[in-house]
Amino acid sequence: MSLSMNIEERTILKRIDWNLVLVIFALNIVGLMNLYSATHGPHSGGVAGLFVNQIVWILVGWSVFFLFTFFDYYFVSRIALFVYFGNLAALVYVSLYGETALGAQRWIDLRFFRYQPSETMKLCLIVILAKFLAPRTTDGPGMGAKDLFWPLVIMGVPFALVVKQPDLGTALMLTAIGGTLVLFMKVRFRILATLVICALISAPIAWTYGFKQYQKDRIHNFLEPENDPLGSGYNSTQSKIAVGSGKFLGKGFRKGTQSQLEFLPERHTDFIYSVLSEEHGFVGSTLVLALFCTLFLICIRIASTAREKFGALLVVGSMAYIFWHMFINIGMVIGVLPIVGVPLPLLSYGGSGMLTTMIGLGLVSSVAYRRFLF
Repeated sequence: MSLSMNIEERTILKRIDWNLVLVIFALNIVGLMNLYSATHGPHSGGVAGLFVNQIVWILVGWSVFFLFTFFDYYFVSRIALFVYFGNLAALVYVSLYGETALGAQRWIDLRFFRYQPSETMKLCLIVILAKFLAPRTTDGPGMGAKDLFWPLVIMGVPFALVVKQPDLGTALMLTAIGGTLVLFMKVRFRILATLVICALISAPIAWTYGFKQYQKDRIHNFLEPENDPLGSGYNSTQSKIAVGSGKFLGKGFRKGTQSQLEFLPERHTDFIYSVLSEEHGFVGSTLVLALFCTLFLICIRIASTAREKFGALLVVGSMAYIFWHMFINIGMVIGVLPIVGVPLPLLSYGGSGMLTTMIGLGLVSSVAYRRFLF
């Protein structure tokens, strides 16, 4: 009996993709070191406790990760509609009764933490689109207008609810994640061309009637950084100063002047990569990018060896979730993209974001665990 149990235990451990586990763990360690520095400056005040909170969320996240690893991922296909409409209901509740902070109504107060439904909607969108797209073939010219109707509706409803909060950054993230899954299944070229033309035509209308003034200010400051360096352009200016001052090797752990002296705003969330670049320079920031690239390569390998299309789509969607967050966050802090409220996965502080990321990676791990039937 003990011999069979030992063999089964070794089989279970062997089926786990430990390369995936190690890369995620490495990013967690880098994130904790960076967060400690960002929250323990000489004038940190009340934010120092966020470091302990993040440790708790990481531990919870790893528990969820392994729970989903041993849980058959195909079960989420059966409950995809339930989780999607449940999250839509949460978004509707937020728009009516949600907690407001910094002019945005995005959270539900659950006493022990503030739940942000727009974060979990990213994962729900991956699951529902994977279920919808999995039966479709990738042969032929690709999906046409009729095939795209329901995917656009599935993406469009939460997009509208999140824009209303207002949270344009998260709404665009939903579009990017969903769009990646749709493009993965192939779309006819003329349909893509039509969508691009429609977007270009509607852009002036959206600018005039859809964008709020602070959103327009962000675009203006992105195009002309010197326009208002002490006002609406302050965040971008300070971030670029922090990144540039790190040079090649950085100023050293907890020695970044922009972050430690609190010139850098939101240094524990949206601008956590600026803290990293200032203290560890080009070498440290490149190392983090290399870890993310390694994570993406592992995800591509897992998707290519998935036993069926639904699993492959779950992996592609989870990878798109992390990639677009990383791409937009790093782009905005180094000044090549406008400032939007997009955190850096596994590094930025946040309970909802950490849990959503670890659940997505848990699904990736579940697909890897079941790649081979024997």
